[in-house]
Amino acid sequence: MLQSRTRWHQPEVDEHLAEQLKKELNVSVLSARLLAARGFESAEKVRQMIQNDWSIVHNPYLLDGMENAVRRIQQAVENKERILVFGDYDADGVSSTTIMIRLLSELGASFGWYIPNRFTEGYGPNVPAFQSAHDEGASLIITVDTGIAAVKEIQTANDLGMDVIITDHHEPPPELPPAYAIINPKKPGCGYPFKELAGVGVAYKLAHALLPEEPVHWLDIVTLGTISDLVPLVEENRLFVQHGLKLLTNSKLPGIQALKRICSIEGEQLEEDHVGFAMGPRLNAAGRMEEADPAVHLLTAGTLDEAESWAEMIDDLNNERKSLVESITKEAVEEVESNYPVEENPFIIAAGEGWNAGVIGIVASRLVERYYRPVIVISIDTATGEAKGSARSIEGFDMFQELSKNRDLLQKFGGHPMAAGMSLDPANINALRARMASQVEETLSRELLVPATNIDVHVSVSDITIDAVEDLRSLAPFGVGNPKPVFRIEKTLLESVKTIGASKNHLKMALAAGGKKLDCVGFHLGYLSESLAENEEVSVVGELSINEWNGFRKPQLFLRDAKVEQIQVFDRRKEKKISFPDNKDTAVIAFTEEQRQTLAKSAGEAAILNGADTEGEAHSAVTVVIADMPASLNELKQALAFFPKAANIYVYLLGREKAYFHSMPSREQFKWYYAFLKKRGSFDLNNQGRQLAEHKQWKTEDLFFMSQVFFELGFVRMKDAVVSAEEKPAKKDLTDSLSYQEKMEARNVEQELMFTPFSQLKKRILSWLPEKDETILDVRKKVNHGL
Repeated sequence: MLQSRTRWHQPEVDEHLAEQLKKELNVSVLSARLLAARGFESAEKVRQMIQNDWSIVHNPYLLDGMENAVRRIQQAVENKERILVFGDYDADGVSSTTIMIRLLSELGASFGWYIPNRFTEGYGPNVPAFQSAHDEGASLIITVDTGIAAVKEIQTANDLGMDVIITDHHEPPPELPPAYAIINPKKPGCGYPFKELAGVGVAYKLAHALLPEEPVHWLDIVTLGTISDLVPLVEENRLFVQHGLKLLTNSKLPGIQALKRICSIEGEQLEEDHVGFAMGPRLNAAGRMEEADPAVHLLTAGTLDEAESWAEMIDDLNNERKSLVESITKEAVEEVESNYPVEENPFIIAAGEGWNAGVIGIVASRLVERYYRPVIVISIDTATGEAKGSARSIEGFDMFQELSKNRDLLQKFGGHPMAAGMSLDPANINALRARMASQVEETLSRELLVPATNIDVHVSVSDITIDAVEDLRSLAPFGVGNPKPVFRIEKTLLESVKTIGASKNHLKMALAAGGKKLDCVGFHLGYLSESLAENEEVSVVGELSINEWNGFRKPQLFLRDAKVEQIQVFDRRKEKKISFPDNKDTAVIAFTEEQRQTLAKSAGEAAILNGADTEGEAHSAVTVVIADMPASLNELKQALAFFPKAANIYVYLLGREKAYFHSMPSREQFKWYYAFLKKRGSFDLNNQGRQLAEHKQWKTEDLFFMSQVFFELGFVRMKDAVVSAEEKPAKKDLTDSLSYQEKMEARNVEQELMFTPFSQLKKRILSWLPEKDETILDVRKKVNHGL
């Protein structure tokens, strides 16, 4: 058996509706069942979602504050006032800043732009930056992707005689800043119908309002920020990204071309993953490692040479970022497991001195993936005595709302239900840890602290074709709010399983059903190979894709999770070394003392048991390892009778001399040798045995064996390896000899256990296990009576 790593959630599917959608839309079974599972009740609703035309785009003036903002910006342009664009240092902020640079350039404004340094200034507007803007002659500041919580800073700007227009999409705090205009669809009282725009989406709306026509040719930049910021890809966001991906694919902009080159995606039809896993992380890397300015310079570069120089710089920063994330993650894991084990701590705070504040958000995501707990990772600056934190949450725990209950412990904070950033006094870390742990216990049940896999529909291997998988792309782009479809394949034959990759840490397996095969790849799931037995039925969940290699295309499944519901028997008979989980749920059956002593050196908490011992109580082991060869089949039957909870059985059968390969002397050999002894009277095995064996082309050990058999039957006397024939022995059959019986039994045991097809051996082993409600005494009776 193999327990799934996650809770599997799967909705009921209206099969009648699925069939109706299949016919009306002319789509595959996969797409039809997926649409029905996701709540599309008619073909018309599906068409509206897929076509997603421009009629869904809302008037930008529906955003509260837009009229005031447009009027003030037009006034500044007309009066040639100095404008400062104040951005954020992530990919959304960089994209938003780029949109405003394009807008103000097109309007002919006098402007500059500024993005604070994450390390020296922290998140959001700050007083020194605003003072500098005033000193340089700015009279209007436009914030993008930031500012909604900057009450003190905006008041300072007002005091200096500057107006501030805030464009943001983050959750508003109870007290809003005293800005000239605030454009945020989440602002209380704002009637804009769609609340999930990214920061760059809000900036784009401002541009739309100020320009004669909607600047749809800027949706390439909008797409970079929208995907990178993980906002829901529905309604306007979905439309923007659909068109933006096409623009990115065919872009002639130097910055986009250079960015695609360093991502090695030139010439490809871009999809959401190209942005989310290649382009976005590089744009983010600049602000995470140093300053975000290079990312803005890249997107606004006028020549390809200039763009490539900036692209190479941020690629180098991205590589540094990866290395830094690995080292800090390692330190954070050590701190958590040493001081705050997750079994006792429902909320994780990992804090370290000198950790790079630019990557702690990624580290927090890694910890959520590892432990499935809400997490805050905190970087403590010992020089300034300040601490900066980045939080990531899990389903059901609204990080922004829960942190809002602890404002007294935080100097600044902001964010979303699933992520937040903050600064605080290091002295408050322990208090914050305790409070947040209590809030998790009040909010989440223990069940909800186990990760869930949300499955759309179950499918069979026969349903999965290239056309069917390609058909799913009509539902793209996928992301938050429209996740990639997750499919479940139930109880299908596992034909092969192995580890792949340079470090053998990835999993590859093949499923087979109805004459068709499906390859499955599980990244970082290589450890499961030891828990999956070939030729067993396995259930899997994952995402479908097309694997292309050397011009050959076939469907494959990216594995998320797997489970096996029946007892598994693993064939390890070709292995020369035994390996097993060294925990209390493992029992190793060893029939020889030598093997038990060898295994005990590395047993850990695993139990090493004498397979020949027929006394004792039932064992609770889930994993059972048959280490070496029993003396008889009955001995193995009796050993297995102790394991009513066995779920996984590993069959090694090491150690004993291979009797099957050492053939039993024939009756003709026994007959000749006995006649020889009668004629000689006596024979010295030590001094003359080798010469006789060579003469007869026998094995020396066969002479010793036949001599022992004759001795046990009373045909000869033996003393110091000298064999002497008896004068008138009683007539007996060779099978009356105990040594003869043991050798025959050893040959039989090896034949049955080592050389029989594994499918037959597996059936036999399963038949020897006790039923769940049987007592050990019941099983012993069955074994002893040969039932």
